[in-house]
Amino acid sequence: MIRTKLPKVGTTIFTVMSQLAAEHGAVNLGQGFPDFDVPQPLVDGLAAAMRAGHNQYAPMTGIPALRQAIAEKSARVYGHTPDADTEVTVTSGATEALFNAIQAVVRAGEEVIVLDPAYDSYEPAIDLAGAVAVHVPLDPQTFAPDWQRVRDAITPKTRMLIVNSPHNPSGATFGAGDIAALTELLRDTDIVLLSDEVYEHIVFDGARHESVLRYPELRARAFVVSSFGKTYHCTGWKLGYCIAPPALSAEFRKVHQYNVFCTFAPAQHAFAAMLRAHPEHDAQLGAFYQAKRDAFRAQLLTTRLKPLPVPGGYFQLVDYSAVSDLDDAAFCRWLTVEKGVAAIPLSPFYETPPQGQRLARLCFAKNEATLDAAIQRLQAL
Repeated sequence: MIRTKLPKVGTTIFTVMSQLAAEHGAVNLGQGFPDFDVPQPLVDGLAAAMRAGHNQYAPMTGIPALRQAIAEKSARVYGHTPDADTEVTVTSGATEALFNAIQAVVRAGEEVIVLDPAYDSYEPAIDLAGAVAVHVPLDPQTFAPDWQRVRDAITPKTRMLIVNSPHNPSGATFGAGDIAALTELLRDTDIVLLSDEVYEHIVFDGARHESVLRYPELRARAFVVSSFGKTYHCTGWKLGYCIAPPALSAEFRKVHQYNVFCTFAPAQHAFAAMLRAHPEHDAQLGAFYQAKRDAFRAQLLTTRLKPLPVPGGYFQLVDYSAVSDLDDAAFCRWLTVEKGVAAIPLSPFYETPPQGQRLARLCFAKNEATLDAAIQRLQAL
């Protein structure tokens, strides 16, 4: 008899909906991956790195050139230059970095505060650490945190708080007031902050991304996780990184070296060259996706789906209550099978979904033909 260590975990909703989309020939706006090309200089850099023989194990923490390029990018974007040797670690995607950070400092019996709805990899990592996820709901309309409710959730067992801005699945972003509240909340505690910032460069309407790296008091207690896959349209390359103070990075690396040890060496060389040669890419990414957001939103307004505001990220939440009274899981299955458009329900992102919530997540990180095909089908609802 096998006793599962993850009794609440099945196949992820992203895999389920993508498989359903493939089986029924649906336009897949569910799983969050772009269907347009990776920047050509990055592809050329990857090929050049492989031809140059960079095909064996990389150093455990990441190749020096990439770690230095990451430090320089942090200085350019956030005004903070982390030490490339002791504070920057390259990982096999952001999900590995999130897992490593939790395993590195969270012990059995401790508590980790999670803000719902939350990305689905957080809680399994907490469970595997033998800890307890304490779920604090975000506002069901705006997805803003109630910092007093977060404060009320803190106990002597609280070891970590996980935050995510821009937020998946809602696209909500932190403002300066959130940073001030978060700083005051954690002051005079030993709570470690895990800041999931994988959509850091996808922020709209002239706002800036309020990275934890901008704020000395917060970054002194934080793991900050970033994703090359999200920024450079190459989610399948599975490359990310974590910036943290030396003491936290040392513990992080203990887990990393016995988890994957190192990550894809040729891609590390390609990203090192890309970061230095093309700093304009991340600077222009917000405008690139804002154009997609605005066009997709205008198209959605011709359907019976109601689009919610999207301050950041590349997901659009829609209220489908004018179309159906089905719960979100049943609605997304119906939409995929019967109407040919795959979406993601919100309920898997919650411990306890709000009663009567009728929201689904659509990904607009797609080319125009894909989005046009989806809209044609949605207009028939």
